[in-house]
Amino acid sequence: MTMNFDPFRELDRLAGSLLGSAGGPRSMPMDLYRTGDHFVLDVDLPGIDPGSVDVDVDGSVLTIRAERTLGAPEGSQWITRERQPGTFVRQLTLGDHLDAGRITAAYDNGVLSITIPVKESAKPRKIDVAVGTGSQQLAVAGGTSE
Repeated sequence: MTMNFDPFRELDRLAGSLLGSAGGPRSMPMDLYRTGDHFVLDVDLPGIDPGSVDVDVDGSVLTIRAERTLGAPEGSQWITRERQPGTFVRQLTLGDHLDAGRITAAYDNGVLSITIPVKESAKPRKIDVAVGTGSQQLAVAGGTSE
């Protein structure tokens, strides 16, 4: 069996695992989009045990935590090991217009989907316009009723 050793690839892998850099083994790639009156956050967590996934909100901070454990049968010899075990953590700050009390999450096929609804008070709404009585109301409100 022939194996090529690339010192630059090995150095990149080592630096990524130590520093947790973007694209490294401890990254959590995500997509965020808005649809209707809620936001959807999709996070890639391949090979993660669903029981290790933890999503919580503390104040305005959403924290996603997951753990990957890898193992080989006793007496096995690793040939290459690019999938790193460890804890993955990502935190996002939620805006005031989001309803943190109604956040839901689901994990399917290695993707964690978090739905974050917009508060009712922050949703666009139509304001009714009164017709014909506006000048009298303004005069009374200003303290100069006739």
